[in-house]
Amino acid sequence: MVQLHVKRGDESQFLFNTTVLAPVESVIQQITAIYNGRLKVDRICSEIPELADHGTTLPPNMQGLTEEQIVDLNLIDEWEEKCVPSGGPVLRRDEMGRRNGQAPNDKMKEVLMRTVEEAKALISKKQVQANVCVTMEMIKDALDPLRGAVMIVYPMGLPPHDPIRMEFEDREDLSGTQASLQVVTEEECQLWWAGKEMQRGKKLQDYIGKNEKTKLVVKIQRKGQGAPGREPVITEEQQKQMMMRQYRRQEELKKLDEGDDDSHMDSEWTDRQALRKQFQGLSNIKWGPR
Repeated sequence: MVQLHVKRGDESQFLFNTTVLAPVESVIQQITAIYNGRLKVDRICSEIPELADHGTTLPPNMQGLTEEQIVDLNLIDEWEEKCVPSGGPVLRRDEMGRRNGQAPNDKMKEVLMRTVEEAKALISKKQVQANVCVTMEMIKDALDPLRGAVMIVYPMGLPPHDPIRMEFEDREDLSGTQASLQVVTEEECQLWWAGKEMQRGKKLQDYIGKNEKTKLVVKIQRKGQGAPGREPVITEEQQKQMMMRQYRRQEELKKLDEGDDDSHMDSEWTDRQALRKQFQGLSNIKWGPR
């Protein structure tokens, strides 16, 4: 299998297995699905701690308002009584005014947080160092427990406007958010390798040959953003190793120089003619005026 190390810019994302006979278009489709799937898991994992701490999301027309403003405007959260966490709610007010403050108890909170950590580990970028290739099955294996944990804590479900529910139902609205800049759709995605764009309609073997044991770094880029930066000749880790070897070599040469110090050869006791000079009275002769 050909192993692709997928990057976005200079940042590692995941490893992906394919074959040299795979069409480039099919590879792009699978890579963008995994890439965007990982982003979805990450967004859900960032929202669930808020759910565990402060309860469900308020309706959009109540978010950011103080209690006095809500009373003055006669606004009511009709979902507060419908979406009650298992074991009853615990009051934890949200200073940001996004959530209703009816949080799950500590036991239910632990269920959510433990599931989040397991899901994050499954799609972590550390899988690259572990040489584990990410698949859509792994994305599903991360999403399903998250969905199950939310159902355990909120058996009646979440409000339709809650971002976690919207993510699970693929109704998320990312317009105007930083998260929208990270998403790359299949239609606008380009795959680059060695400074060249891999064109749709061709196969991988048209670029990398027929060796199924090939490992290479590819980069995904949106159309119109130009070519991504090329990979350095040596990696940052290799550069560190080279610097360490150079430093050790310099230290070794320094010790050798110290060991080769022959200044002692100028000492009187190293003179082979010293005894004869002494018998002949020629030692300690100084030239010059007295």
